[in-house]
Amino acid sequence: MDLQLEDKVFIVTGGARGLGRATADVLVDEGARVVVSGRSGDTIAAAVEALGDRATGVVADNADPETPARLIAAAQDSFGRLDGALISVGGPPKGAVVDITDDQWSSAFASVFLGAVRLSREIGLALGEGGSLALVLSSSVRAPLADMAVSNGLRPGLAMVAKTLAEELGPKGVRVNGLLPGRIGTDRVAELDAASGDARATRAAFEQSIPLGRYGDPEEFGRAAAFLLSPAASFVSGAMLPVDGGMLRVL
Repeated sequence: MDLQLEDKVFIVTGGARGLGRATADVLVDEGARVVVSGRSGDTIAAAVEALGDRATGVVADNADPETPARLIAAAQDSFGRLDGALISVGGPPKGAVVDITDDQWSSAFASVFLGAVRLSREIGLALGEGGSLALVLSSSVRAPLADMAVSNGLRPGLAMVAKTLAEELGPKGVRVNGLLPGRIGTDRVAELDAASGDARATRAAFEQSIPLGRYGDPEEFGRAAAFLLSPAASFVSGAMLPVDGGMLRVL
């Protein structure tokens, strides 16, 4: 299938590593151009070098109120247009509700929730007909994850914001969707497995709970994200797409 991405321009937050980088790789391979952002200058520079002349980078924090304007300007200045964005929301701290402090909740709200809402709102308003937003959320939108109280608390709210924004931006031809990754083989998931004290046993237990019997590859997520962002998904909006090998048992 031709995703019709040739010379389209997308912002990819968190695009230097993990699921954001996997999506940037697929977008570029499909002919698109990308603005990748992240908090580390070194990782952004390495990502841009690997992606080539179809990429530019911006060192930025999703929690910074100035970030949306900077990313939109980078797309327009570097490539002369903007067609959409993958808003990759960083992983909040692990822990139970009874253990997470007020400061941790406040910090996570600023970056994970408010930062994503602000980016979605400002980029969405900058898009024209045919524009597309996709938020990287989590399977915790539909089912709570053990010891991930902050994710369980904030990501379902972001999913409802995305659904609402899809309704608000729909009349101008802009689509908004969410992606719900399960266990994908990223550095972040490896860190969560290791935090259990026995990474191999934890991975094995999760693999037993996944109908496909394995963790996902980041490229598999990237292909799903690129499809949702692309004109090939032109009548898909307000959807929450699990990319989890069948791990979620709910509709």
